[in-house]
Amino acid sequence: MESEYIYHITTQKEWEQAKIKGEYQPVGFDAEGFIHCSIERQLPGVLDRFYKGQTGLVKLKIEKAKVSRPVLFELAIDLDELFPHIYGALNLESVVDVIEIK
Repeated sequence: MESEYIYHITTQKEWEQAKIKGEYQPVGFDAEGFIHCSIERQLPGVLDRFYKGQTGLVKLKIEKAKVSRPVLFELAIDLDELFPHIYGALNLESVVDVIEIK
């Protein structure tokens, strides 16, 4: 069964800036055109591949039904796995929890 939640990893600092701006767009959004997300079981691999050794990270728990922009599950060819991508800025009311990553 597909979960109603998707997750995005960012820094506490970027999340604080999003709350001021009223929406969230990660660094690199303009170049890629979407926000990289994961389903819960993909998070350990994402953390290992892209965030090793980084501190000050948070995991945004996003309720898919509340996201105001399109959410598409697309193939990461190198992993042969589908990952959710949000095509547009993330509306803050879709974030139901912000979890510090230890």
